[in-house]
Amino acid sequence: MPSVVFTGNLKRHIECPTEQVTAKTVRDSLFKVFENNKKLKDYVLDDQDRLRQHVLVLVDGIAINDRVTLSDPVCADSEVYVLQALSGG
Repeated sequence: MPSVVFTGNLKRHIECPTEQVTAKTVRDSLFKVFENNKKLKDYVLDDQDRLRQHVLVLVDGIAINDRVTLSDPVCADSEVYVLQALSGG
């Protein structure tokens, strides 16, 4: 089963333990986690269920391509890693 992992800086603000989920896409993976954690969903996704501007998702160490529908595939042994992206100068 894919693992959904959240970076330590997110864990300082909101409870988000690593979870094993049954999923075929990034969207499915995240929504399995969000089923019991609406507050986390609001932190990661905007009101149209797209990634917030300063959130980055990696699958097996590679940034996802689809930030809108989150359709990037995940494998049974994938790690979906969610972190806050840095910005500014």
